[in-house]
Amino acid sequence: MTGTTGTLVLAGTPIGDVADAPPRLAAELETADVVAAEDTRRLRRLTQALGIHTTGRVVSYFEGNESARTPELVEALTGGARVLLVTDAGMPSVSDPGYRLVAAAVEKDIKVTAVPGPSAVLTALALSALPVDRFCFEGFLPRKAGERLGRLREVADERRTMVFFEAPHRLDDTLAAMAEVFGADRRAAVCRELTKTYEEVKRGALGELAAWAAEGVRGEITVVVEGAAESGPEELDAEELVRRVRVREEAGERRKEAIAAVAADAGLPKREVFDAVVAAKNAARTGPAEGKGLA
Repeated sequence: MTGTTGTLVLAGTPIGDVADAPPRLAAELETADVVAAEDTRRLRRLTQALGIHTTGRVVSYFEGNESARTPELVEALTGGARVLLVTDAGMPSVSDPGYRLVAAAVEKDIKVTAVPGPSAVLTALALSALPVDRFCFEGFLPRKAGERLGRLREVADERRTMVFFEAPHRLDDTLAAMAEVFGADRRAAVCRELTKTYEEVKRGALGELAAWAAEGVRGEITVVVEGAAESGPEELDAEELVRRVRVREEAGERRKEAIAAVAADAGLPKREVFDAVVAAKNAARTGPAEGKGLA
């Protein structure tokens, strides 16, 4: 340590493949005076995989002790220490511990820098095949159903592409809620186990993805959802209205509810959508082109 104020370093860590570790990460881990880790056991596995050893003091820094440990780390920084903050995966502060320490360090005029690294948010966004010119990160949604619906309604008119984190055991409920609030036809992508052996990106309409997730999904999950369309009535032909009703039915809605929802989304009378569905059903019985009617 020096007699001058130290430096706080936020370091990105691999979100799956350890080979994605930024080149500077190993050097910072080996030379930092203090390494604050979200999980010291995972830190140990990371350093072993990188073939290095930490020489500084290692302390835990996670959600449960973040408030209590921040003053201790700030004291080390004001004493001249180089403090390295690493979380389990990705960048500190992005839905992970770090914000409190950064804010406290800045308040004390302590230098804060970063070792850029992997990010599940940006990786999922790039792989989603959805617009990336403008986007926002919403993190984890509330666990309780009512609060989750409330949060989704707050962003229902958001035009930017949205990125969410979600636990695998809540994914089906979350996608179903998104289909209810955003519309079953809204495009989305579920990115699972990014950069890992069983990486999977499932793209489709929210209604389709909700039905898929109901069978059970494992792993680390990032969900990317298309932003809301420009306001104004959509020009939808009868075939498209029928398709949207069918998507909602396949997601578990009753036909009456699906027709009402499609009519509301399109700004049309329910009778117009109902007539389109009945016409398609009758046409299917008389042998029109396959795949355009409702059975």
